[in-house]
Parts: sequence; C-alpha cells; structure tokens
Amino acid sequence: MPASHILLLPDLDRTQRLAAEAAKTAVAGDCFLLEGPVGAGKTAFSRAFVQAALGRAEDVPSPTFTLVQTYETPTFEIWHCDLYRLTSADELIELGLEDAFTSAVTLIEWPDRLGDMAPTNAQRLSFEVVDEDVRRLSIHGDARWAKRGATA
Repeated sequence: MPASHILLLPDLDRTQRLAAEAAKTAVAGDCFLLEGPVGAGKTAFSRAFVQAALGRAEDVPSPTFTLVQTYETPTFEIWHCDLYRLTSADELIELGLEDAFTSAVTLIEWPDRLGDMAPTNAQRLSFEVVDEDVRRLSIHGDARWAKRGATA
C-alpha cells in the first residue's frame, strides 16, 4: 500500500533536517526520486543527505554537467544524479545506473528522464516553491518506507 505525506518546509534548515533524517535510515538499494522546478530544493536536499550520511561537511556540487557524483560512506555508496541534461536512455545504461539502484543509495534529480527505468520501490519527493524560502514537499513511497520511518 502506498504511503503519502505532505510537509511544509518553512526554511532551508528544515529541508536539511529532513534530509539528515532520511540519511540515518538509508540502506543500499534505496532510491529517492527528487522532482520539482529549478530552485525548488532538490540539490539542497541531496547536499544535506550526503553530508549527513558522511557525517561531515563535504563539498556536494550539483552534478548538472557531470550527471553523477558518487560518495563513499562506511556502509554504502551514494550516487547523486542530475538527469536534466540527459539526451537518451542509452546514457543511463552507460552510467551504470541500473546497478546503482541495487548496490547504492541513489538520489535522482529530474527522474522523469528515467522513463520506465525508474525503480518501482523508490520514494518520490516532489518539491514545490511556495515563496522565496518556503517549500511544499509531497512524499510518496510504498509501505516499506513508512515501516522504516524513512522520510514519509
């Protein structure tokens, strides 16, 4: 049974705390599909998630031009992907994303580019800009996310 929640994120600090909470429960094979317009908070969430999983401050640039940035934590690898510039599904195969879906934690910005490659067990986070600082976040995932208390 799908689980859905809507949260109001009044500031960047709340987004960062939410990402840190998600990182605490993450395990290899988890996939977060991050949707929303430019500036909605996808990269801010990813940056905070990576830093929390690493347990330290780390430069976490947007992978807009590289498509993928990877980070090694003590328990799993994180793949932070920005698929905005993706031009074909063949590029996904070249990146090795299918393997990462099972062996790493994946944070996917612009997941619409995945087409039918999107994992069915992913948690979908849809960011919406309410005003300059405030975001509305819709979270959708299957029952396993709710059981773990991961974000949803």
